[in-house]
Amino acid sequence: MTVTTRPPSPRKEELLERAYRYALAHGLADLSLRPLAAEIGSSPRVLLFLFGSKDGLVSELLARARRDELTFLADATAGRPADLAAAVAATWQWLAVNEVRPLLTLWTEAYARSLSEPGGAWSGFASRSVADWLDVLRVAAGPATDPAAEADRTLALAVLRGCLLDLLATGDVERVSRAVARYAGLVGDSDQERSVEADE
Repeated sequence: MTVTTRPPSPRKEELLERAYRYALAHGLADLSLRPLAAEIGSSPRVLLFLFGSKDGLVSELLARARRDELTFLADATAGRPADLAAAVAATWQWLAVNEVRPLLTLWTEAYARSLSEPGGAWSGFASRSVADWLDVLRVAAGPATDPAAEADRTLALAVLRGCLLDLLATGDVERVSRAVARYAGLVGDSDQERSVEADE
């Protein structure tokens, strides 16, 4: 039996982009199809036809946000020295930019919902996010794959994620950025010490 796949729908892609902009502005917690449809020039019936269900739409919106997030993170760490301190500093430089605050707020909301509502559209979002960010740090920090390097990346992710939550809650860019810079400095000193020990 031949399985035919339907080509991507330009209308669906257009509405997804409009819905994504709406989600960045309004979040997903109280998403209702009727006001969303009115805002993006569609109807609940059309959205249900194109995305299958509200959960189907939310899943595609989360996937769309994830693509942006990974693109920005990869761009932020590209062309930098291959060490964890540089990766942390470069990643934070992107996280602290005002223009990406709506995306990061959406990410935070989705991360929390994935933990409190592990089924449906949110399923697996938090665990995928951890894997995504660790992979970005692994690529940016260099080829080391030993348990110590993995622990270092996990700690770096915890610092970045904690400082991001602080920044989103307080808006205090200078204080939180100083904390990240201090951590990156400590990581850099530690890397240098390990390099000296290895040479000896």
